[in-house]
Amino acid sequence: MQGLPSFDDENLLVGAEHFSDAGVYRIADGIAIVQSLDFFPPLVDDPFLYGQIAAANSLSDVYALGGTPKTALNIVGFPDDKLPLSVLHTILQGGTDRVQAADAVIVGGHTVRDAEIKYGLSVTGVVNPQKMLTNGGARPGDRLVLTKALGTGFVTTAHRAGRCPDNVLDPACASMLQLNRAASESAVAVAAHAVTDITGFGLAGHAYEIAQASDVAIHLELGQLPLLQGIEALVEQGNLTRANATNRAHVSPDLQFEAGTQEHGTARTESLFDPQTSGGLLIAVEPQRADELVDRCRQAGLEAAAPIGFVETKQKAYLRIHP
Repeated sequence: MQGLPSFDDENLLVGAEHFSDAGVYRIADGIAIVQSLDFFPPLVDDPFLYGQIAAANSLSDVYALGGTPKTALNIVGFPDDKLPLSVLHTILQGGTDRVQAADAVIVGGHTVRDAEIKYGLSVTGVVNPQKMLTNGGARPGDRLVLTKALGTGFVTTAHRAGRCPDNVLDPACASMLQLNRAASESAVAVAAHAVTDITGFGLAGHAYEIAQASDVAIHLELGQLPLLQGIEALVEQGNLTRANATNRAHVSPDLQFEAGTQEHGTARTESLFDPQTSGGLLIAVEPQRADELVDRCRQAGLEAAAPIGFVETKQKAYLRIHP
């Protein structure tokens, strides 16, 4: 959107600046609408599971702002000249399952004929502007908590190539279809300072957005990162997406590896740049409440939730990676 006219509206609380997770527009005192849109081709073979994952991913941006999803519109590209409509029906059933789990409703949608399947949602939610979460409020001294394990990009890449065993694929799918609802509610409960969800730019890319928006340095501790089971073998086999390289290149001008940190090749290092589908939330919270945040998430079923770093005043690099 660079070079396009900007919008000067006092009610536009969050727009396209700072790569925000969703847009926020105030419609009355104490209430604003949160809007987001996301869709992508299938990552898995099961159409119902694909619908669930795509919907969970689309809902995530509203949760990252501390909002509550209310309505959703289906967005579909489908090759109806190649596949039966029963496949599309099953995809939409999967999406409906996740929207119902969010206590939201689907109000319609739009479908076009396409050469390949694409599916996602346009989601509208609500939020109190006074309690809204953004990616621009991290403060020096904050602890960083990640609410889901990393590695979905490795898993889906290996799966498409027929190299991912079921005992690795199944837990990754379970993670991807899990809503970020509990993580968002936990972040609001502990008065989090900054939040973003981890998706296509990977952990490093989205942490970079928090660092830039907040003008702080983000420190990530490799040894603390929660990883999906089995991804070490997948990384060793070379199951990296093209986005791994572009994500690394994107942050490299402001990326510093501390002494003793291996910069390439390990699952933990590569997981920094692995693009996530329906990843967890990265939450900056005052240190006294970090353990409470982790406990709330784990009690809600987010067993991988863990503290993974901290925030300091920016000196040279926005991102600093520790062993």
